[in-house]
Amino acid sequence: MKIIDLSKPIQYNKEDPWFMKVKIKHKPHRKAKWLIRALGLPFKLFPKDFTGWADDTIKQMGVHATTHIDAPWHYSPTTNGERSKTIDEVPLEWCFGEGIVIDMKHKVDFDPITVSDIQGFLKENQLEIRPKMIVLIKTGRDKFNGQKDFHKKGTGMSAEATEWLINQGVKVMGIDSWGWDIPLPYMIEKAKKTKDAALFWEAHLVGKNKEYCHMEQLVNLDALPYTGFKIAVFPLKIVGASAAPARVVAMLD
Repeated sequence: MKIIDLSKPIQYNKEDPWFMKVKIKHKPHRKAKWLIRALGLPFKLFPKDFTGWADDTIKQMGVHATTHIDAPWHYSPTTNGERSKTIDEVPLEWCFGEGIVIDMKHKVDFDPITVSDIQGFLKENQLEIRPKMIVLIKTGRDKFNGQKDFHKKGTGMSAEATEWLINQGVKVMGIDSWGWDIPLPYMIEKAKKTKDAALFWEAHLVGKNKEYCHMEQLVNLDALPYTGFKIAVFPLKIVGASAAPARVVAMLD
């Protein structure tokens, strides 16, 4: 079996905007010696050549700051009139299954991905989306991941395309751009210019009426075939959270 990592490294990057900053404190082995001594073990009883243990503390990391999966709670407090699931309530059965890549690298920045785009790709490649598949949208924008303007680049999903995937029986989908919609700064400017309140966050807000989860900031989708692999995307079990970092991997026989 070959395993391909689809998750970005979790580390400090000075180019990240403030809302994506990750700060981790790495504690050297020697500091653990004093902690152990304070807990009551005399130095003379330390194991021979014991250097202490390394330890690390996450000082800052938003749940949406790195490769993550969003829960229905992120989109709205209710889904179709019922309380939305938080990330710890998302069924693990949703998070493992057969994967399919939808190649949308030809889409230019700010041009939303439509139902016709997806159907055209499937027809051209003689593929089909089946219920419970995990759908990965490949835009190629992961090459900008780690750059200061990453969140300002790329295409994104339309509301209609998101709803269409859900209607095919898909519960989990993901993208290698910063966000699921077209870039946030562009959405804001377009909504302000057109005075159209329906333009902002339209794909996310499909979750108000139809239950689903999506992943953002995936990487390495170019390493995958279009089909013939399994996807595992198990989020950290953060009680009451809107999302959680996840180690997303593809498994090929």
